[in-house]
Amino acid sequence: MALILDPYNQATPAGSAPGDLIKDTNTENFARDVMDASMQVPVIVDFWAPWCGPCKQLGSLLEKLVRAANGRVRLVKVNVDENQSLAAQLRVQSIPMVYAFVGGRPVDAFVGAQPESKLRSFVDRLTADAKAPLDALLAEAQTALDQGQAREATAMFSQILAEDPGNAKAVAGLLRSFVLSGNVSHARKMAEEIGPDLRRQPDVVAALTAIDVADETGTKGDVRRLESAVSADPADMQARYDLALALFGAGQAEAAADQLLEIVRRDRTWNEEAARQQLIKFFDALGGTHPVTISGRRRLSSLLFS
Repeated sequence: MALILDPYNQATPAGSAPGDLIKDTNTENFARDVMDASMQVPVIVDFWAPWCGPCKQLGSLLEKLVRAANGRVRLVKVNVDENQSLAAQLRVQSIPMVYAFVGGRPVDAFVGAQPESKLRSFVDRLTADAKAPLDALLAEAQTALDQGQAREATAMFSQILAEDPGNAKAVAGLLRSFVLSGNVSHARKMAEEIGPDLRRQPDVVAALTAIDVADETGTKGDVRRLESAVSADPADMQARYDLALALFGAGQAEAAADQLLEIVRRDRTWNEEAARQQLIKFFDALGGTHPVTISGRRRLSSLLFS
């Protein structure tokens, strides 16, 4: 996918093209394409030659596994016939030979064709080592999002996607960050760039729901007017329902949930259980770790099963 500029003028990757993940290099560009690049993401270097049959088989398997890793590792290919001095510097005496670079230095290597199971383990080890810092950053970004810190969350989710473009949780988090900051149109634009595989991931599905909810709640009018209507007639379920949507659109998620829970308490079957259904949408929009979702689900269960 293409880069999308976010509201804070950061480059936000919405995916990664295969050409970014797999490339050929030579002696002149090796430092840039491998050593420098490995400071950001693990790089596998495949030394091969056109006349080498096992090289072709190995290369195809490596390309398949690198593409499946969705940006968490890259593959750089070196034709030893055209780069003999580079091969000599790295003591490549037999091909195919494969190195793994992390942090600017080689950390693993093997010689000869390998079965796919061993290659998968090789790639998994590299991506697992690289994934730990991203997991910590993802947790920090989610906390910022749950605390309403849209700018901070946007920056962290963008950083994660720069290194792991296929990270569904980060894609979902960035969408939610845009919604939280009021940039629903920008979230819509990013959503249009998301590929079909990512769109099916549960976190992304819920984030797309958040965009729909934001569109819906943004049309329900003035909060004060609706609060006055509910005060004048507490049994006016439609006014209370509209107030909940307006409150949610104004960023007052807890107050919005309170209004819907009150409808459920008074008449859970009102309008074909519209309040309960809208609560579920709110929870999906907020995400499972949001405090309002956690407390709201508990309170809803208590009302439904009391």
